[in-house]
Amino acid sequence: RELMTWVTAEYQREGTVFYQAVNNGSSSSGADVPNGTEPTTEGIQAGYTGGALSVQEIAALAAPSVVEISTEVVSRNDFFGQYIQSGAGSGVIFSEDGIIVTNDHVVDGASTITVRTSDGTSYEATLVGADSKTDVAVLKIDATGLPPAILGDSDSLSVGEYAMAIGNPLGHLGGTVTDGIISALSREVTISGENMTLLQTNAAINPGNSGGGLFNEKGELVGIVNAKSSQTSADTSIEGLGFAIPINTVKNSVQELMEYGYVRGRAALGVVLVDISTAQQAFQYRVSRMGVYVQSVTEGGASEKAGIKIGDNIIAIGDVAVSSTANIKSQLNNYSVGDTIQVQVIRDGRTLTLDVVLDEFKPTTN
Repeated sequence: RELMTWVTAEYQREGTVFYQAVNNGSSSSGADVPNGTEPTTEGIQAGYTGGALSVQEIAALAAPSVVEISTEVVSRNDFFGQYIQSGAGSGVIFSEDGIIVTNDHVVDGASTITVRTSDGTSYEATLVGADSKTDVAVLKIDATGLPPAILGDSDSLSVGEYAMAIGNPLGHLGGTVTDGIISALSREVTISGENMTLLQTNAAINPGNSGGGLFNEKGELVGIVNAKSSQTSADTSIEGLGFAIPINTVKNSVQELMEYGYVRGRAALGVVLVDISTAQQAFQYRVSRMGVYVQSVTEGGASEKAGIKIGDNIIAIGDVAVSSTANIKSQLNNYSVGDTIQVQVIRDGRTLTLDVVLDEFKPTTN
């Protein structure tokens, strides 16, 4: 009897502490939050001991940690000359002092990046580092006192669990909340030539959601939304079919990017490739056959040392035929930095086999 009395008292005390923190002083020990009050990040972190929240509570807790991202990319073509392309996406606050995590494809090639927080404040962001293989990028803004997301554990998720996506769909609807379930845990998806293992959700995902957060029933961040579908054009998804990078994968990439500016151990050929898949492209690049071609070679890199040249048509890595950048990236995943691989190319109508000692990928610019 004494033990039960103590347990009951402790339960009530913990509940009171939790709701006092959530409601900034007003106490309640029941399962319902009093009308007119909303949880806060500080309140949850101060007294939350686990358990599911209501949809409204999850949104109130998680939404302030999600930001809008807008970009400008300087492009050039023969007809228009130099021009500016605008883009938009989402991001998630990882630290109160201005660390923002988003997708690599959201900020890839951007000359300017602007972050807008949930209170309407805009900041110019700098790129700390990006990793195309995991589609993760880290930004920094000059701010303090921001509300960071509470990080969950994506390895503990189960199919059928509740999931909430928060982001900036269509590039101008910041703070949009959609919900559903975790539809699958380990989907093998190819995005921009990279093979990724992603979470699948049926929460509505639309262009602009990329880089936003996927949250569980506790309001914890369990994934970074990646709205690019392998079956449609860039940064779109089929209705009822969305993907997110598991947060445990994101954590590892963020740690590497924060410390080194890139993710170590990525094997690289040291070339920039272009896929020629239409007759129009073949005419534009003045080549006679479809395939993947070397557009540029890194000075002093693995391919230059092996004798690979601009204009080479790569047709095989080892004994595996390749016809696209995605094929080549997939094959490189089977090798490590320092491995020697045989690369077959067609040059001036002749087939050559060149030995390439793989370098570690390092970004040439920040």
